[in-house]
Amino acid sequence: MSPSTTRLTHAVRVSGLTVRHRRHVALDAVDLHFGTGVHGLLGPNGAGKTSLMRVLATVASPTSGRVEILGQDMGTHHGRTQARRKLGYLPQEFGYYPGFTVREFVTYMAWLKEVPAASMAAAVEHAVERVGLADRLDTKIKTLSGGMVRRAGIAQALVNEPELLLLDEPTAGLDPEQRVEFRALLRDVGTTAAVIVSTHIVEDVAAACSEVTLMESGRVAYRGTTAELTAIGMDAEHEAAGNPIERGYTTVLQAQRRERRNAAPGPGGAR
Repeated sequence: MSPSTTRLTHAVRVSGLTVRHRRHVALDAVDLHFGTGVHGLLGPNGAGKTSLMRVLATVASPTSGRVEILGQDMGTHHGRTQARRKLGYLPQEFGYYPGFTVREFVTYMAWLKEVPAASMAAAVEHAVERVGLADRLDTKIKTLSGGMVRRAGIAQALVNEPELLLLDEPTAGLDPEQRVEFRALLRDVGTTAAVIVSTHIVEDVAAACSEVTLMESGRVAYRGTTAELTAIGMDAEHEAAGNPIERGYTTVLQAQRRERRNAAPGPGGAR
């Protein structure tokens, strides 16, 4: 076992993670861990996926709970600084200067991540090549299609060869061929790093991820392999979705919602 693999046995550990936005509870005492490999984070809108990703990316702070990333405690300034050097993050909406070329944008992000100056140019070209934009290196971002802009965003997340890669809805805007290529890229990165992909596209998770976490109303509704979720769908009696893993997703969500309704107090009951 290599030193890198040993270090990433638990690239992410969260315990009792709670995030509140005023009266809304986005994450409710979540316990999770992630190691090397590609992990899918599924759930309907409002399930808490983006809140979790933002906390892991150190751009948002939890209301309570403990977060450890790459062996660093995110409750300390030192821990956050150390972790940021080793992670890559693509949010749902990411900012960029439209007048920058792809090369300038990814170089700027490499500088922010403290990529060594001597290797920066090569790192930028390698990251851009990996997402299929080598022929657009010196093209201004404002002239690119939406899918190309998304790929430039993925390139900046990869430029520092992260040990933890966080991607929030990464395939938005990609055409079917590009999505197939992207899944292959994820599998490649996941051989040495922990990759967490938050998406609502179940098909992407089935094709690229070895493990899946399903969120519902700020809680973990399911945690297991994609094969196990597919098996749940194959056993399901309803036909709410088109293929087994989608049926498994729907079955788990419906069971979780029934359980929550049954646990809720009736009229006049305790609150």
